[in-house]
Amino acid sequence: MEKEHQIFGIRAIIEAIQSGKEVDKVFIQKEISGELMKDLMKVMKRANINFSYVPVEKLNRLTPNNHQGAVATISPIGFIELEHLVDSTIASGSTPLFLILDQISDARNFGAIIRTAECTGVNGIIVQKSGSAPVNGDTVKTSAGAVFNVPICKVEHIKDAIFYLQASGVKTVAATEKTDKNIYDIALNESVAIIMGSEDRGINPSVLKIVDEKAKLPMFGTIGSLNVSVACGAFLYEAVRQRS
Repeated sequence: MEKEHQIFGIRAIIEAIQSGKEVDKVFIQKEISGELMKDLMKVMKRANINFSYVPVEKLNRLTPNNHQGAVATISPIGFIELEHLVDSTIASGSTPLFLILDQISDARNFGAIIRTAECTGVNGIIVQKSGSAPVNGDTVKTSAGAVFNVPICKVEHIKDAIFYLQASGVKTVAATEKTDKNIYDIALNESVAIIMGSEDRGINPSVLKIVDEKAKLPMFGTIGSLNVSVACGAFLYEAVRQRS
């Protein structure tokens, strides 16, 4: 973790969250207590900040400083509001192409997806605040700097984002094997948001229930799935092909 992208110390983290810093995640020492820690927990819950309990050895590896049992990671980028992203993209006159990531948790996969999104003209990426990979050093490096060029939104719930997109005239297409439709049978040359699922379980079933279309990639080998960043690239470049 880059030192400029971390905050250590309970009070410092509380102040960072209250001042509006883009805190991605807080690592908290197991079995630690105290009034100040209780205050931190309250602030994190109000701001819906991801946190996890870890051994003190992990915190000591993150920083040699007096961390008091808590270290936070800070995003190197700012995030955009969903409404602003959607409305400004539509107002620009371009045919929107959005990407929704349903709790993809690996920072390197996230970075690779951002890189491909930048190369294929994606107008913005939408992720859920909880359960999603942070924008950290691994993300920046794997994206080859594309993370600074593609607008990223953080939303409370993916389903609410989908409803907003649909109400704005944007078709939602889920990448899933749970369909008979092939990617090449779906129109991606109109206003569309492509949804990719997490590495382990794919797209949440409750999300699949509300999307407009479902599409899968043809598979001819014995392995039944692709790495999510590779699959995402295939979907995005099919959108490019149809729009060319």
